[in-house]
Amino acid sequence: MLWNTLLLALRSIQRNLLRSFLTVLGIVIGVSAVITMVTLGRGATEAVQTQIAGLGTNLLMIRPGQRMGPGGGGATAPAFKDSDAELIATQLSGIVAVAPEARAAATLVAGGQNWSSSVVGSTNAWLQTGNWELAAGRAFSDSELRAGAAVCIIGTTIQRQLYGGADPIGQALRVGKVPCQVVGLFKSRGQGSFGNDQDEVVLMPIKTLQRRITGNTNVNTLLVSMDPASDTARVKSSLAELLREMRKLARSDDDNFNVLDTRQLADTLSGTTQVMTMLLGAVAAVSLLVGGIGVMNIMLVSVTERTREIGLRLAIGALEREVLLQFLIEAVVLSSLGGLIGVVLASAASVLLAQLMQVPYVFQPGINLLSFVFSAGIGVLFGYFPARRAARMDPIEALRHE
Repeated sequence: MLWNTLLLALRSIQRNLLRSFLTVLGIVIGVSAVITMVTLGRGATEAVQTQIAGLGTNLLMIRPGQRMGPGGGGATAPAFKDSDAELIATQLSGIVAVAPEARAAATLVAGGQNWSSSVVGSTNAWLQTGNWELAAGRAFSDSELRAGAAVCIIGTTIQRQLYGGADPIGQALRVGKVPCQVVGLFKSRGQGSFGNDQDEVVLMPIKTLQRRITGNTNVNTLLVSMDPASDTARVKSSLAELLREMRKLARSDDDNFNVLDTRQLADTLSGTTQVMTMLLGAVAAVSLLVGGIGVMNIMLVSVTERTREIGLRLAIGALEREVLLQFLIEAVVLSSLGGLIGVVLASAASVLLAQLMQVPYVFQPGINLLSFVFSAGIGVLFGYFPARRAARMDPIEALRHE
């Protein structure tokens, strides 16, 4: 009986192909929208986590002022010194590396080409805290760091803009008014989590930057890389106590520094993208309900058009449940077909949009299966009322229908 009922439903759909296509179109759009939004949202979340992780493993960023950003008090709070990084590295356990970081804007000139960029002054620990790897050349030697030698390591964007992609190792580069030699080239890292180009980087020994470019010994940021096996809360608490002691703060004084944990930042941004994904998915799911209403509308029209057919079937002995099942299967077949097409279209659209947005494509079988099952459920939910109406018709009144 089920097989015969399915065949009857398929023949009815085949007789009205255009109407059936327009009916399932709402389901197709709804399923495609939900899967695409959730898949892209998951890809964006992974991209954020990867880019934040690229800032450094278990990294703490310490800056003057009570909070990050404008108005954080950084202008009035005393800056850090090189010695602060050395003291933290020697006084605290659970620390892998500590790097002082100073920055300055400068015009870079090489081979008749120029490029404006930010220049970073630090030590070799900066490479470790930020997970930087060299594609060619070497890091700074101890003597270069102590003497403040005129050497630098550049990123691939600087290499492309100033050297046309040629090997820059050993080449001359003028940073502002300071001529220096390129001794290393960083591996490409692409776009950062905040939209910045991570390959547009020039690293110099911090003493070189302080003495010959900025003219002061201020350190903008201290980068602290923690041991993954250490107790993060304990390390952060000990670090805060040490910083207060170093900066001679009384118990009643507020901190004149702030500590940003990149892992917490990653969790916060990931949580934000997940909430946005759920919101977009919920909005897209509304179109599934609209598609279900379309299925119910068309099924009601179909019941009206086939009133005499229904009356004839009931008159020759068809049971109410058989008529109910026939129309219910028609609705479920329409919705399931729309769900299947929607899954295929969503997969193709997700791959294409992930490439355009430069986020990883993350296939999620769970959301694909859930969307398909939900579309079939829409057919049951919105197809039941028209099917029940058809099954409860009076055969005599149905046969009189014109």
